[in-house]
Amino acid sequence: MTSPSPFAPVTRSVARMADGRELLYFDETAHPDRILVDPRDLPEVVPGSQVRYDALLDEWVGIAGHRQTRTYHPPANACPLCPSTATNQSEIPSPSYDVVVFENRFPSFAGTGEIAAISDPAAGLFQTRPGNGRCEVVCFTSDHHCVLSALPPRRMRTVIEAWADRTAALSAQDGVEQVFCFENRGVEIGVTLAHPHGQIYGYPFATPKTAAAIRSARHYRERTGGNLFADLLAGEIADGSRIVAQNEHWVAFVPFAARWPVEVHLYPRVQVRDLTGLDDARRDALAVLYLEVIRRMEGLFDDSLPAITGVHQAPVHTDPQDYWLHLEVLTIRRAEGKIKYLAGSESAMGAFVNDITPEAAAQRLRDVWVPGTDTVGGVAR
Repeated sequence: MTSPSPFAPVTRSVARMADGRELLYFDETAHPDRILVDPRDLPEVVPGSQVRYDALLDEWVGIAGHRQTRTYHPPANACPLCPSTATNQSEIPSPSYDVVVFENRFPSFAGTGEIAAISDPAAGLFQTRPGNGRCEVVCFTSDHHCVLSALPPRRMRTVIEAWADRTAALSAQDGVEQVFCFENRGVEIGVTLAHPHGQIYGYPFATPKTAAAIRSARHYRERTGGNLFADLLAGEIADGSRIVAQNEHWVAFVPFAARWPVEVHLYPRVQVRDLTGLDDARRDALAVLYLEVIRRMEGLFDDSLPAITGVHQAPVHTDPQDYWLHLEVLTIRRAEGKIKYLAGSESAMGAFVNDITPEAAAQRLRDVWVPGTDTVGGVAR
């Protein structure tokens, strides 16, 4: 019998912004001051996204020229992600909230419909298609000066609930081929809004990294009959030297061929294709373990932690029997005051060179003391 979730249930309410964009509140607490009407006078959002085919690499590239005018480092008193006040009518009309998701005003991909015909007859080498899809912003808290890692597990659980809800919704939208939930953190990463937030992309194609993983898994099954993701996870558990933390339902480890100075992958112990396949117990366990991983990474450096979190999910309309939901958390910080820049080898050739061995990175992470966790070397006692 499954134990009930220790976290408060999440309620969901839907509103519309003044320009017609959708806004959703995900709350684990009551908000009697909730406002569902956007009082602003906004022009209609008319994105002009398209995707172009790179025939050399067999990849699609998004082109979104309208994003050049997006909001760039506004002062805190004019933050578009804070609750609205009398002096700052933001993207969120309510004076308080827990977690909010809304359509991006400057989307990389937007719109629905059939894929257009090839625009150039030259043997399909110069294909252009509409940039169908959807881009959403996820605000983790109304506190402008907070960071996600400082939030309690209950709030992280609400974020996961929002991720799963939006994964289901975007997966059902025409033109979406893959849903990607992610957080960019820190100005060194390129964040232009300081408020703690993430994003969700509904791509009109399966992304290159996912497509490569699916090809590798298919070839591995043809050679061995096994599941590549399952065997990699089993191998990491058996070796143990790169395990960072784990619980009943999830394992966090530095991958054997890590590209980044500090890179941690989180895998559920059972195979699911995407977040919608996680039951309450596994969502609860992910909230706790993810926060522990981020706090261990923060403990490595005395300065900032510029980081990216990505939720890797199976494509919507492909049926890769072996695909395994997992999270990837990485930082470009290689030491205090030092950043790993993607220079010639990485940027031009896609060939990474890591200055820190994965085993050493994992040991450093295990050695970090995280308040509130009863662990030894990242393994629960």
